[in-house]
Amino acid sequence: MAKEFEGKVALVTGASSGIGRATAVRFAEEGAQVTLVGRARKALFEVAAEIKECGGEGFAVVADVTDEQDAERVVRETIDDFGRIDVLVNAAGILANGSVETTTLAAWDEMLDVNLRAVFNLMRISVPHLVERRGNVVNVSSVTGLRAFPNVLAYCVSKAGVDQLTRCAALELAPKGVRVNAVNPGVVVTEVHRRGGMGDEAYEKFLEHSRTTHPLGRVGDAREVAELILFLASERAAWITGATYSIDGGRAQTCAR
Repeated sequence: MAKEFEGKVALVTGASSGIGRATAVRFAEEGAQVTLVGRARKALFEVAAEIKECGGEGFAVVADVTDEQDAERVVRETIDDFGRIDVLVNAAGILANGSVETTTLAAWDEMLDVNLRAVFNLMRISVPHLVERRGNVVNVSSVTGLRAFPNVLAYCVSKAGVDQLTRCAALELAPKGVRVNAVNPGVVVTEVHRRGGMGDEAYEKFLEHSRTTHPLGRVGDAREVAELILFLASERAAWITGATYSIDGGRAQTCAR
């Protein structure tokens, strides 16, 4: 049987770990040629090797998506290698603590730069190629884009921005046949919290507490989010655009605890 993304090209940022990595592997398993984008060279090439082992094709591009020249290079090298872009997945992101009183302007700018500005810029650069293929975009947002949470102010604002960017771009690109959607995960086991400064012991306590704040009683797995991204990028979702899909064990339905 033909695989769902046979003959298609997916460009996935944040592909060296977490949701981005799981998504890149799933696209490859379904037959797509995948451009893997990330800053961690060793991890990125490990993903490329994993994809090769399962019979897929992954092209690793070490790049910083906040750098305009790097972003242009990512798209250019994808076109040079694969000839097209059918799907863009913006999964790269960072997380850091900070309130309205403690967040510095530098920390604010970094968060918005990585989580929102870079997403917009890569979409902007990719649009001509997506229009040509009548392709689509899936942005990785967060439950924090839909609900307010304390002490992650800049992160919440950046993800709310991703949601509105998704809706606005979907409206603008619909006449050209390009769909734009987003996924809004709850707590998922990835490296993003540790990279944000959380130690191992604190992270384990956070995961344990998160089991009580998610109505289904557990945190998520990156591959579960990847499955939703795959669906939204597929022809099965051909009449879906401008959607921000919760995948959070019911977290967005709850009050703060």
